[in-house]
Amino acid sequence: MKFRIVLVVLAALLIAAHFLRQGNLVLVAVCLSAPLFLLIHRQWSMIALQAMLYAAAGIWIFVLLHLIELRAMAGRPWGVAALILGVVALYTALTGVLLNSRDMRQRYR
Repeated sequence: MKFRIVLVVLAALLIAAHFLRQGNLVLVAVCLSAPLFLLIHRQWSMIALQAMLYAAAGIWIFVLLHLIELRAMAGRPWGVAALILGVVALYTALTGVLLNSRDMRQRYR
């Protein structure tokens, strides 16, 4: 259980850092407060948190595709950056999947 909480917090920090780099402080605050949904022991809070994690993974994939396009047009290498963002997107999506475990479903009925 604690391991999953750490994973959620790390995923929230990663996407918050992305929005901070863009200068969007409202979304930074939303992302940093998302793990607080774990304190609400209701099913809807877990579903909302999973939806946020899946949306964050989608954002990472969008950023990945945009980065590949920009670097390819500029003639710059994009492989390493694509690998890193791909791993971050996969990590974020898997964090959402891990919240669907039996342990979490029993705690958040």
